[in-house]
Amino acid sequence: MNMNLFDIIYDGQAQYQKRAEEAVAKVVAEKGKEAAVKFPGTAYALPCIYAITGEKITNVGELEKALELAKEKVHRTPYLQDALDAGTASAMFAEIIEAVKFVYDEVPYAGRKVEDINAEGLNTGADRYLGNLTDAEIRSFGVALVTQDIPGVAVIIGEAKDSETLANIVKDYQGKGLLTFMVGKVIDQAVEQNIKMGIDLRVIPLGYEIESVIHVISVALRASLIFGATTPGDFLKHRTYTKDRVKAFVNVFGPWDNKIIAAGAAAIELGFPPTTETYINEVPTLLINQPDYEKVVATSLEARNIKIKVTEIDCPVAVSSAFEGERVRKDTMFAEFGGNRTESWELVTTGDLAEIEDHKITVIGPDIDENLEEGKVVRLPLGVKVEVAGKAMQKDFETVLERRIHYFMNYVEGAMHVGQRNIVWIRLTKEAFEKGFRLKHIGEVLYAKMRDEFDKVVDKCQVTIYTNPEDVKRIGEELVKPIYAERDERMDALTDESVDEFYTCLLCQSFAPSHVCIVTPERLGLCGAVSWLDAKATKELDPTGPNQPVVKGEAIDEKLGRWASVDEAVATNSQGAVEQVTLYSILEDPMTSCGCFECICGIMPEANGVIIVNREFGDTSPVGMTFGELASMTGGGVQTPGFMGHGRFLIGSKKFMAAEGGLTRIVWMPKELKDDVAERLNKAVKEMTGIENFSDMVCDETIANDSEGVLEFLESKGHPALGMDPIM
Repeated sequence: MNMNLFDIIYDGQAQYQKRAEEAVAKVVAEKGKEAAVKFPGTAYALPCIYAITGEKITNVGELEKALELAKEKVHRTPYLQDALDAGTASAMFAEIIEAVKFVYDEVPYAGRKVEDINAEGLNTGADRYLGNLTDAEIRSFGVALVTQDIPGVAVIIGEAKDSETLANIVKDYQGKGLLTFMVGKVIDQAVEQNIKMGIDLRVIPLGYEIESVIHVISVALRASLIFGATTPGDFLKHRTYTKDRVKAFVNVFGPWDNKIIAAGAAAIELGFPPTTETYINEVPTLLINQPDYEKVVATSLEARNIKIKVTEIDCPVAVSSAFEGERVRKDTMFAEFGGNRTESWELVTTGDLAEIEDHKITVIGPDIDENLEEGKVVRLPLGVKVEVAGKAMQKDFETVLERRIHYFMNYVEGAMHVGQRNIVWIRLTKEAFEKGFRLKHIGEVLYAKMRDEFDKVVDKCQVTIYTNPEDVKRIGEELVKPIYAERDERMDALTDESVDEFYTCLLCQSFAPSHVCIVTPERLGLCGAVSWLDAKATKELDPTGPNQPVVKGEAIDEKLGRWASVDEAVATNSQGAVEQVTLYSILEDPMTSCGCFECICGIMPEANGVIIVNREFGDTSPVGMTFGELASMTGGGVQTPGFMGHGRFLIGSKKFMAAEGGLTRIVWMPKELKDDVAERLNKAVKEMTGIENFSDMVCDETIANDSEGVLEFLESKGHPALGMDPIM
């Protein structure tokens, strides 16, 4: 090829431009300029163009303006920056091309709703890819990204030399916990090798055309908008954010064409180095040639300085956070425990160092390969007792370790774990059984992960697994339930008033630099993942880490929940971006949010109360906004009086909005959320006000979703918010 690298980029950009211009001309003629343009599930219009230029493109007529904005990025010169700007223009043109598809069809990617591609046996290209990701899906990755359970993002483009090689690379990334996107024939190769795909499994097929790679760029730029609160149009800050905080890279397999290289220029501009199999002029640290497939993974990780600690586990299937979202359905299930079908429980207890035998794994009772009946699912009771010991171990940490069983079990390929304590539900796949997975491997996984993640407090660990019905029942009654009851009594006594220290949580600062969580016994982290005891344990595990004590001292205002020590901690850790915070108010200096909150609370003035929307709810709320639209105002470490991000657990806390009247201000929630929190909510409201079954007074979308309907329902129920002092 006689063209130099810059000529290749400009030629690729010209191809994107020509196709975008043709697409816009066609859609203007056929749909008219007033036709709406949007990607589903995002509050950021066309996110890439919005982030790059600050312009919201919402209809077909505005696509013509978007074309001009992209053209303004093109200046054909012999300088690298101008070539990279042409790459940015290519991305903008690609987003226009993709957006036009959604004008003609709300779901142009036919596989968008497919939950389990392989199980369905789909074999047409249109059924395999997912296209655009929603804001909620991006937010769902937030906690895993900041904790580095997702240590990086791989984008694989093209066609590998054979499907087996491609599968090895994808499995390698998956085994390391990376989020992997695929564009091109690599999707077919993954299907051929039965690679499990889907958002829950962190292997996401986007589409066959190179333009679909824009949906990865959109994920990166929306991370900057969502978590970083970066100003739309300040592209320099967006580029700095993605380079420093989104650990992404690109693999290009097989021959490349000029459009792929132009897309690669856009990736380089965002800080995502492409590695190509077919040689092209290298740009050190930015564009890398690596023809050896066995070195691709290592080369890519090194290029982004991604360091991964892999714990060796004696287990016949993969163990990785990438499998955390895997679901085991009836047609793939081999064995099942708990889930109201059999008795089950899990327990972590502290023992004496002298009495615990490290790495002792014992199974008492039948295993899943005994007493098999052809065609029937194996169902057994299950008791899992994990005994730990260590010089620094404290009994308060037992519940922290016990909750981690849920995550560790879900890391197992072919396992699904739901619930905790004595309401656990576990399923194992036929594939896992065929690969040799047995009950002892549950013990091996728990042992390895407990010793690895809690090495500062756990010096020894042994695991005993019970499957005899009489053992599970007897031990459950005599040992397990009394321990649960003792812990519950301790937790009920653990209030904000009963402790001398709160804790900061700075985990999310890797994505939201100005956000600081203040974790208290009655207000856990807004992501739902960090309780006061978690923070206390983390401080012991990592004395200089993200959870640091804040000595309360005297309160400035007990009703608002304001302390001088909290203000000082927030101001210091946000580098002065936030100077004061109240813990019990939604109106006066509410706590900031990073973007990975489970729920958003917002005022509904006409109902004199608040609505709460959870991330999973996709429809418009009674205040006229979706979760994503509410979140676009609330995240990124900014204070938004009247709106507040929080965890599910806070719905039931007596400190929830205490300054504005508390839990009885809640007037509407999605039904799934209302059902989930009803028990805690009803208990707290009854103790505070005497009202029975308060959740029955809270409206949901099955009753009404508009303000008039909500008000009518509240009046029929005599909702207390209607008689309270005006909220604003």
